[in-house]
Amino acid sequence: MGDLVGQAVEGTLYYLPYKEFQRVRAINASREQRAALFSDMCRLNALYMIARAGSGHIGSSFSSLDIVSWLLLEEMTGDDVYFSSKGHDAPGYYAALIGAGTLDFELTHKLRQIDGLPGHPDIGTPGMVTNTGSLGMGVSKAKGMAIANRLKNRPGRIFVMTGDGELQEGQFWESLVSAANLGLQEITVIIDHNKLQSDTFVKNVSDLGDLEAKLRAFGWCVARCDGNDVGAFAATLKSIHNDPRPKVIVADTVKGKGVSFMEHTSLDSDVAMYRFHSGAPDASNYRAAAQEIMDRLQGNSTSAGIAELEFETLERPASAAPPERAQRLVAAYSRALIAQAEKHPNLVALDADLVLDTGLIPFREQFPDRFVECGIAEQDMVSTAGGMALNGLLPVVHSFACFLSTRPNEQIYNNATEKTKIIYVGSLAGVVPGGPGHSHQSVRDISALAAMPGMTLVEPSCDAEVGLLLDWCVNEAPGSSYIRLISLPWEIPYSLPTDYRPTKGRGLTLAEGEDVAIVAYGPVLLSNAFAASKVLAEKHGISAKVINLPWLNHVDAEWLQSTVSACKAVVCLDNHYVIGGQGDTIARALAGAGAGIPIKHIGITEVPPSGTNVQVLGAVGLDASAIAETVASVFR
Repeated sequence: MGDLVGQAVEGTLYYLPYKEFQRVRAINASREQRAALFSDMCRLNALYMIARAGSGHIGSSFSSLDIVSWLLLEEMTGDDVYFSSKGHDAPGYYAALIGAGTLDFELTHKLRQIDGLPGHPDIGTPGMVTNTGSLGMGVSKAKGMAIANRLKNRPGRIFVMTGDGELQEGQFWESLVSAANLGLQEITVIIDHNKLQSDTFVKNVSDLGDLEAKLRAFGWCVARCDGNDVGAFAATLKSIHNDPRPKVIVADTVKGKGVSFMEHTSLDSDVAMYRFHSGAPDASNYRAAAQEIMDRLQGNSTSAGIAELEFETLERPASAAPPERAQRLVAAYSRALIAQAEKHPNLVALDADLVLDTGLIPFREQFPDRFVECGIAEQDMVSTAGGMALNGLLPVVHSFACFLSTRPNEQIYNNATEKTKIIYVGSLAGVVPGGPGHSHQSVRDISALAAMPGMTLVEPSCDAEVGLLLDWCVNEAPGSSYIRLISLPWEIPYSLPTDYRPTKGRGLTLAEGEDVAIVAYGPVLLSNAFAASKVLAEKHGISAKVINLPWLNHVDAEWLQSTVSACKAVVCLDNHYVIGGQGDTIARALAGAGAGIPIKHIGITEVPPSGTNVQVLGAVGLDASAIAETVASVFR
């Protein structure tokens, strides 16, 4: 589930044009030879797409490409469908769909752009039959499709890919029994068993044991093969074709297959982190990987009896580095958590297979006995934290905000009813980074958690406020808390007073103004509000006060009324859906205080798009120019 955001690779990038895919698809060779050549062509183009976009998932795309290539080219008919439940293999699947002629070839150049291909599967893209989200949904969706097909007398098989780390989600196992009971023989599940999840080996987190025996116990037809050998995979599919039960193939694969230094095959290795799960390779790694694939392609094309392939190139200029003054809130949180752990021996940290992205590596190194890796099992993680809290520990629970606030929402509520103290920390919060798309854009977490009894939600505005708010959550909060963190380096145009200390429900004026009060939280909103205030003054003659209010579900109404009383209007910014965001809390507070001041909400109203950060903020109306224009419209 990790989704590191890197920078686009500079220098020469290589890809194969569509005419070469047409040529290979038409060669007079064995089906296996054709599919193997096609899969390597897709590897090169997927690598190009990820390098150009600056982010994506190489390892998962490469491990599954031989399977996907065989299905698309040689196995599936017009009535069959395929989709991936894991979603991280999207770049590889896009490359295969493009090579097969299902998608426009120009989309090769537009991965994670607003007018191109989203970072994770979305049904708005031809060839995608379902969206991905939190892991574990795939088999359940396949069952629904099969039942619908039967009711409508439609033929067709359903192939669904899952990851092996994904099997830590309970929904996968829940979905198996009824599929067997219903005899849904149309379904073939393929487990991309590459042995590695986001952070480390699956066996180190939650060993699958005798996976084949477990699957058979649920009443499924089970087979196993080398998933990176198209001939072996094809033979396995043929051998189970007529079995009347739903089918599952455990496909043993290698993460990063096709590039020697990206492959990790030794299960005895003590590797702490697989390097090529997410993000783009640096320039030197890109060049080495591309050259290795191209050399193999030329050799295999000659063996297949066709002329050497012709590659095309694109010169990619060096991308801009993050500003020197950019602040990194996750790194600041990492330091602050260690400082609190040194003072509180009962503080423990729990992680959901995102130890790098959530900043927990230093904590794990310093306090190994107080770190618990729970894997891709958020419900289990949160209830484990509940048991810890009942027995006197202070659990700090970590994942991406999109998964932590929603998948275990009932478990969080159960913990809240016990009135224990737990701190939940959601990284990758908000609408950016925009590249991963809506499955990772956490824009409903405030509404999902705001009504939890005794829960306080906060979002720090800068590095300095991270430690201050964590200190409040640990040492002052009477109950549980949720800390919302953006994961991008962000340049901050403001600073907090040296004597600033958070007071629940109260904020801080960052820029003075008399006409309108813009209330916001977090670096993304506040930096853009700060910039918008200058545009308003220069272009519209409007004086805007900018207020940092880090408390997302609690507002001191008396403080708020006194702070905005001299202004003609209040504008609330939400890096979140408008419904259920901080703006709703502010509106209730002002209404309850009888302030009688006009209130305007600016936030997200529709499912946000996938694209670059600049594209996405502009599309949802949260960049500086859009904020300024909306605020100015209040005075027209």
